[in-house]
Amino acid sequence: LTTGQVAEIYHPGFEAKRMELGAVIAASPADIVMRETPEAGDVIVLVGGGTGRDGIGGATGSSKVHNTKSVSTAAAEVQKGNAVEERKIQRLFRNPEVSKMIRRCNDFGAGGVAVAVGELAPGLEINLDAVPKKYEGLNGTELAISESQERMALVVRKTDVEKIIQAASNENLNATVIAEVTDTNRLVMKWRGKTIVDIERSFLDTAGASRSTKALIESPVRVNSPLCKPLDSVEKILKDENLCAEEKLKSAWLTNLNDLACCSQKGLSERFDGSIGAATVIFPMGGKNQSTPESGCAAKIPVQMPYETDTSSLMTFGYDPRVSSWSPWHGAQIAVLSSLAKITAMGGNPESSRLTFQEYFERTSSDKAWGKPTAALLGALEAQKAMGTASIGGKDSMSGTFEDLSVPPTLVSFAVTTENANNIQSGEFKKAGSYIYAALQPYTENLAPDFDVFKANASAIYNLNKEGKILSMYTVGAGGIAEAVSKMSFGNGIGCKLNTNAQELLFIPQYGTILLETSEKLDTKQWLYIGDTIAEKEIRVDYVDSKTSSTNTLVISIEEAQCSWENKLEKVFPSVSGKDAVKAVLGKNNEMPEFAKNQHFSVAEKRSEISSFNTTSSAKPKVVLPVFPGTNCEFDMSRAFNLAGAETKIVVFRNHTKEALSESLESLEKEISTSQILALSGGFSAGDEPDGSGKFIANVLRENRIADSVMNLIKNRDGLVLGICNGFQALIKVGLVPYGEIRTVTEDMPTLTFNTIGRHISRVARTRLTAATSPWAFHSSVLQEGTHLVPISHGEGRIIISDELAKELFAKGQVFTQYTDFDGNPAIQEPDNPNGSAFAIEGLTSPDGRVLGKMGHSERTVGMGKDGSSDTLIKNIDGNRCQNIFAAGVNYFKK
Repeated sequence: LTTGQVAEIYHPGFEAKRMELGAVIAASPADIVMRETPEAGDVIVLVGGGTGRDGIGGATGSSKVHNTKSVSTAAAEVQKGNAVEERKIQRLFRNPEVSKMIRRCNDFGAGGVAVAVGELAPGLEINLDAVPKKYEGLNGTELAISESQERMALVVRKTDVEKIIQAASNENLNATVIAEVTDTNRLVMKWRGKTIVDIERSFLDTAGASRSTKALIESPVRVNSPLCKPLDSVEKILKDENLCAEEKLKSAWLTNLNDLACCSQKGLSERFDGSIGAATVIFPMGGKNQSTPESGCAAKIPVQMPYETDTSSLMTFGYDPRVSSWSPWHGAQIAVLSSLAKITAMGGNPESSRLTFQEYFERTSSDKAWGKPTAALLGALEAQKAMGTASIGGKDSMSGTFEDLSVPPTLVSFAVTTENANNIQSGEFKKAGSYIYAALQPYTENLAPDFDVFKANASAIYNLNKEGKILSMYTVGAGGIAEAVSKMSFGNGIGCKLNTNAQELLFIPQYGTILLETSEKLDTKQWLYIGDTIAEKEIRVDYVDSKTSSTNTLVISIEEAQCSWENKLEKVFPSVSGKDAVKAVLGKNNEMPEFAKNQHFSVAEKRSEISSFNTTSSAKPKVVLPVFPGTNCEFDMSRAFNLAGAETKIVVFRNHTKEALSESLESLEKEISTSQILALSGGFSAGDEPDGSGKFIANVLRENRIADSVMNLIKNRDGLVLGICNGFQALIKVGLVPYGEIRTVTEDMPTLTFNTIGRHISRVARTRLTAATSPWAFHSSVLQEGTHLVPISHGEGRIIISDELAKELFAKGQVFTQYTDFDGNPAIQEPDNPNGSAFAIEGLTSPDGRVLGKMGHSERTVGMGKDGSSDTLIKNIDGNRCQNIFAAGVNYFKK
């Protein structure tokens, strides 16, 4: 799944009980959404993984008291995910024929079979002996309440059972009938021939005896409100009379950026894939420096070929633990306001948005404790009514107490809407010479947001943005305007000059206030003009010295401000690995050798060569894309080839039974022998286990029938092979790159290993085409003198290769692409060389160029524009995002 935003919220109350929550958006064509009522005789099919003891007691354990021994005594209550299995279920549910057979379904979460199946119909008879197990020895109770993940319960008609089971098998999934719908209105569970549960549905529907409690809501003290003052770390500096005005302002500015409420979490964000799905409109970190954290997630609705869309989803969140600790009522209002302000700042319409809440509170052991969630829900309700925006669903936990430590009152608001990708806006300053305005959010005497003003501001902003008059937008958060303009500057290194209009508001958390960068002056008195963007890499702040009444200008370099912003969590979530990584890139002589510095071809000559291709040819090469357990990029790559004019065939490699394994080898061999291109997509085959990535795919490629078919494709049938990311890892492990043949591994072969930073990296890298001898370069979008922007997402992408072999490959034109710096030179250091690859190598080919392996996901930025370009994918990082190697591969067959 595309991870559009990752954020960790810090507060002393979260030290023992961390708050971890997430939100996912799904979309489905309306015509395949079935809302039917199960009938007697229907059956329940369990699809997915096996059942074990993991998660037993999780439903009740999430709300019970924990102590220092809980890590040992309650470990089994923790659910354990299986991403590989979950991906198979996603594929199954994308099949419209499967969706239409499902009358009702439920996922296995809290309560296991008892809840997932028990909620599906009033009358049920469940056969616990039929529930697939991970291992033997589970009793009836364990089978009934285990929360083992990656399982789905589907209600289908008896006539559709075999079709569902076969469809699941086609996706390498197990499917088993475990229950039947009855007309008895009773929930019955049987185990080993005995009835162990038999409950009347009407009793279950009562949810037990009625309960009531008293709640005491305490009135907050206005003078203590964090809405009226800077962060504590900043306020301390501003009150220091030993500092002169300039020292005070500069120290406050840098401290503000360094505070946990404002500081960079880039090293955390990069651990999650922000571009998978080939639909990312706004990358999590914006600007050419990828240093402006965006306001939320923006991605196009996933559609299947031949369809394309610009309709995109927007999702944001709002929450400030400081405000909620002072007043849960205000905290909830600010959460709603903040989430909707971020929707506005991304170009969306908050009045068409819908909300969902997640709550987390201390153990409710007193009237005062009950008052906190009560106040929060009342505040949220009033905010919804004021905005005309409803909250749909939500989730809560009352387990936020560990011994004497309790979490702050927590109500997080998530806002969701849709918008055309062309209207979606990002937060980084776009150019020098722009105007900066603040659409200020006023508050009432009781410090409640004035939602009428917010709605008026949001409506005006929405219309101005659609007219193209806004270049960037950003919301004001805990660190005030100072935090917001700094982050807007970091992305593209564009400075700003603030006038004295902003002085009193620099560090005040004016939630709901939105900063606008405009290309022209706005004819409005409702918004505050606070400054301009400038070409210099500086943040200039005009201020009036309270002691001398003189107007002065503070100058802070963007580099210094960004350093303060990034330093706070660098040791916790490092964004670079350190100086030692450079040695691995440069080779023996500790410098980039001449053979690795230059492009080894003439762009003009190569473009002239491909201009003779018959691009009107109806040639439609067939591309086979195997899907191994853990593959997750096949849809993206298939789409890229389809848009280039190819015919694609996705083949699921099934290994859940011996028969399926044998059938899969036979099927894959047949498809390769009738295709012109073999494409190995990215992912994490077999979960990158054991001990490294790509091994599962490599073993399949080494199987005699498959190996013979692949070699016949490239040696005798004029075919091509492409491997991206996980596919590249497999190609290099078997020797297809750089040797052009499948061979036994030797210690002198190049290899791909762990990134120098020691973790997964999701970024957008710059690469250049170094050699153009391969057919995979036969397209004008690939044949460039400049650089391409290519998304990367991997944990093992660093090429290790000997100096001697590297020199040979460069000389033969087998180094296809290299990572570069901003000037287009082979990159030595991170983040330009993101994984620390030797000689900055990103892609390699076989000697004849037919086989290409590369780490960058070129398929994720292919669109329907000229040469396959897109103006709406990763639009917040400016540059050439189109590297259409897929069209090049298709062009090869139009020679």
